[in-house]
Amino acid sequence: MTDTNDAITFADLPLSEAVLKAVQDVGYESPSPIQAQSIPHLLEGKDLLGLAQTGTGKTAAFALPLLSGIDLKQRDPQILVLTPTRELAIQVAEAFQRYARHMKGFHVLPVYGGQDMRGQLRSLQRGAHVIVGTPGRVMDHLRRESLKLSGLKTVVLDEADEMLRMGFVDDIEWIMEQTPAERQVALFSATMPYQIRKIADTHLKNPATVEIKAKTATVDTITQKVCMVSGFHKLDALTRILEVEPFDAMIIFVRTKTATVELAEKLEARGFAAAALNGDMSQALREKVVDRLKKGSLDILIATDVAARGLDVERMSHVVNYDIPYDTEAYVHRIGRTGRAGRTGTAILFATHRERRMLRAIESATRQRIDTMRLPSMSDVRDIRIRQFKEEVGKVLEMGEELDMFRELVAEMEQENALSYEDMAAALCFMAQKERPFPDGKEPEQPRQGRDRDRGDRGDRGDRRERGGRERGGERGERRERSNEGMVRYRVELGRDQGINPGDLVGAIANEGKISGQSIGHIKLFDSCSSVYLPEGMDKNIIQTLQGAKIRNRPMELKLWTGEEPPASERRDGGRRDGGRGRREGGAPRREGAPRREGSRGGDRRPRRDNSTS
Repeated sequence: MTDTNDAITFADLPLSEAVLKAVQDVGYESPSPIQAQSIPHLLEGKDLLGLAQTGTGKTAAFALPLLSGIDLKQRDPQILVLTPTRELAIQVAEAFQRYARHMKGFHVLPVYGGQDMRGQLRSLQRGAHVIVGTPGRVMDHLRRESLKLSGLKTVVLDEADEMLRMGFVDDIEWIMEQTPAERQVALFSATMPYQIRKIADTHLKNPATVEIKAKTATVDTITQKVCMVSGFHKLDALTRILEVEPFDAMIIFVRTKTATVELAEKLEARGFAAAALNGDMSQALREKVVDRLKKGSLDILIATDVAARGLDVERMSHVVNYDIPYDTEAYVHRIGRTGRAGRTGTAILFATHRERRMLRAIESATRQRIDTMRLPSMSDVRDIRIRQFKEEVGKVLEMGEELDMFRELVAEMEQENALSYEDMAAALCFMAQKERPFPDGKEPEQPRQGRDRDRGDRGDRGDRRERGGRERGGERGERRERSNEGMVRYRVELGRDQGINPGDLVGAIANEGKISGQSIGHIKLFDSCSSVYLPEGMDKNIIQTLQGAKIRNRPMELKLWTGEEPPASERRDGGRRDGGRGRREGGAPRREGAPRREGSRGGDRRPRRDNSTS
């Protein structure tokens, strides 16, 4: 975020009350440049041409103002967002759902190739306020007349230059011809080639133009690393890094004010000198915390972006992005807290596989490749603790402490209890390290993660080619149940009779509980209920959140599974696989010569044209 927007808050923008409340919930404190400049134009109903790189926060730039103008009583689609890939469609749909959390009855529907068409048709029949989709599948629904755009208010073309690169320009033109003449259009693109300029000139009426220049360059004195983790195991990963990585002082960035307090408490409980720093603290208290950090009585700060603005502590050797930032400028600002005035520093970024898109955007913006770091093993933690213990014992001996009284005590114990010096020394070591025991070096049992199926939004073509015919051939129907070791079975009071499918369960649990899809275990569907395996030891707040969550506007009523299973005739395997992506979506192998459908090779189906050449 740039300095020119430091004085602007979301409260200064005329967003609806429900949207502002959601913004506060997710921890946004001030808008990024593209948000600050785009939101007023879109709220006024103007067409918009936005020139900005991926990672500048443009999803919120159009989602927040468009949600503020939604009519919840109208069930027909009011907003259509076109994206180049299914991954981006899912991300944008999730963002809309997150920002509309206080809008009762709101529904957003992502539509893309490779997804069960029947489920999409049922969802469209029930109605959705926002449709987010790839061009090919949107065209399919328009031709079927299952998607009606008569009530459409706004069309958003997201990453238009990428859709051009993937060959969707004609598809976009065709879709735009099906939209009402009087509608708002917002086009976002990182570049402005001729074809995109032509679309803008044809379909945008007197648009406002917002251009955000990419700001780059992190200093060469900062070593950048990325640690790929699942959201559920992030705290464990951070704890291991703090144990093994030598650091002087560290600032850990999270997205929300609440998270600063929660993480600080968890780290303090693990023996680290940590404290929160957020905007809810008084200025005097914030200054006291920073002063403790400077003087060395505090080693770790957990902060939000705004709270850490302007912070310059000479001993700050490390910055950890515990939560990946929403835009690249925030990342640059964050890691700039270290490596200042010629000093060296280390920046560690935590990212899940679903966040690889933002990771690539950060690398592009900073023009530096971020190397993947190996997560320290339990053996590494054990070796570090033993070495530190030996050093502490050695220091006591070197300092010449008065030990005569303790030597006499040891001698008495040897005579009174017939104990050997080795046994007494071992017992004393145990007592000294009781609060910080040496791990046995074995890795704890974790739910099987399996192969990551959150494919990169640009790279899934290559992944599929590497898997060869197995992805398309006879093995497609085989189901490999993932291990449920280390997991707990839960019951959901929704099943086939309510039109629920495994993807609905995965989406609701992942979105509402902030649980990685890879951590969700096997799913079984029954007529009136379903079962799902989730990692044991989940935080009670996550369980409470899931108990109040809804699927398709129906309460999940999550609870521990008890009693017997329904009869076999009612049971249907949900098909969860090792990758944590729910049942495999798609049908039989494509016949030779048959038209390629959207998603079959990473792209969308293009319209049939009479003048096409091959």
